[in-house]
Amino acid sequence: MENISEEELNERVAILRRFRTLLEAQRQKFQEYLTVLEKQGDCIETDNTEALAAHAELEQQIVKGISSLQKVIVPMSEMYQSTNGSIRESDRKSVESIQKDLNRLQARVLEQNEKNRELLRSHLVSLRQQIESFRNPYRNVSSVYAKKVAQGKLVTVEV
Repeated sequence: MENISEEELNERVAILRRFRTLLEAQRQKFQEYLTVLEKQGDCIETDNTEALAAHAELEQQIVKGISSLQKVIVPMSEMYQSTNGSIRESDRKSVESIQKDLNRLQARVLEQNEKNRELLRSHLVSLRQQIESFRNPYRNVSSVYAKKVAQGKLVTVEV
């Protein structure tokens, strides 16, 4: 291990702690996202459109949170990689463990998202079939208002 000043060591420890905190926050966001996707899948199956719309809005908020976290994590990851040689083995392993959990969660999120898409596709097909099967009972019946009313043509005037 190289000799580094106390100030540099403190800076590297601070980078490690901040990076770990960001990864944990991102892992939490992905866990929330997965939960929302699972509940959204249930709403699709039960045909609960109000809850589905609410879940979609919540999903958008979570994705924005993940995106903003990712903007911070990328540069922090680069800083962490540059200091990786001087970090204790236990700290490095804890970060790697969080990253593995995060990768697993990302894979589960993608899997659940694809499952929900497939459910939506099949649901849309059944809705299209229902719409096509609807028949307008008034289709061949003329409207009462469309008929021409007979108007008088003969006027008699008596004096």
